Amino acid sequence: MTVNAVQPAGRARKKYRMSRLERKNTLIAYSFLAPNFIGFAIFTLIPVVLSVVMSFTEWKGGDLASMQWVGLDNYASIFNSAKVGSKMAELGFFGGLDYFFSKVDLGIALKNTVFFTIVTVPLSLICAILLALVLNKAVRGAVVFRAIYFFPYVASMVAICVCWNFMLMKNGPINQLLMALGINFNKSWTADSTMAMWAIILVSVWRNMGYYMVIYLAALQGIPRELYEAATVDGANKWQQFRSVTLPQLRPTTFFASIMLIIGCFKIYDTVAIMTNGGPGRATKMLVLYIFQEAFNNYHYGLASAIAMVLLIVVLIVTVIQFSMEGKYSNN
Repeated sequence: MTVNAVQPAGRARKKYRMSRLERKNTLIAYSFLAPNFIGFAIFTLIPVVLSVVMSFTEWKGGDLASMQWVGLDNYASIFNSAKVGSKMAELGFFGGLDYFFSKVDLGIALKNTVFFTIVTVPLSLICAILLALVLNKAVRGAVVFRAIYFFPYVASMVAICVCWNFMLMKNGPINQLLMALGINFNKSWTADSTMAMWAIILVSVWRNMGYYMVIYLAALQGIPRELYEAATVDGANKWQQFRSVTLPQLRPTTFFASIMLIIGCFKIYDTVAIMTNGGPGRATKMLVLYIFQEAFNNYHYGLASAIAMVLLIVVLIVTVIQFSMEGKYSNN
């Protein structure tokens, strides 16, 4: 009777000590997570929530008492203002879409951003993979070249854009090189409505490829050598090994890099603001630049917040589609 009474008490004390240890470990874990969570809450979560609320209001800054609740009017004014709506209805469906993407600020910004993303993402991935394949080999100076290619990603964006603006001037070294190759182009790239977008793409690809090269290098070094040895035994050449071994093994890395690149392309602002400021005309006007101009040039904070929500939804839809496609491929 006494033994049976002592055993539950010992077990209870042991359980109590374990729970205190668990609480202590939990508090330690929360203490490490707290700075990051607090920073996320202050600089990301709260601004996003306020932006969602502000998208249903009309506010031009100043006193918060001047903020007026307008419901969905900001969203209606983005997509179907009286002038735009009547014009699109007059032109029909396809004519209305053409009018929206060629005359309306939101349509132009959305079209430019999508075009920039479609071109920049695959070019960045291809350049990053090619660099990683070359520098993954035991060549002399590979470490130095890795540092050189990675440096633009950590360098000042202002300095990068200023240097590229100089190189892309009318009499800059890029045009001098083109003229030496027999291509007569005597305009500044950023001042030409056709070439300005390609100038932004060129700088973005050049800056991004070094960072994703490092990611691909890590992925390449993680591929088991036995796979290549088995492919060699089966008689596969270098191209067949790359297509059947390297690319499938790099698929998770490519999936991650493509998502990060797409999100980064939809959020591009600094390169455009420094190099072209959306010009010439509206040739390089992007969604984030449009949001900035509406908020801090025109003081339409509610309208800018509504456009930001549109951008958030677009990025969310693209990301969900990518995840669903990746999941279907993995299941197959």
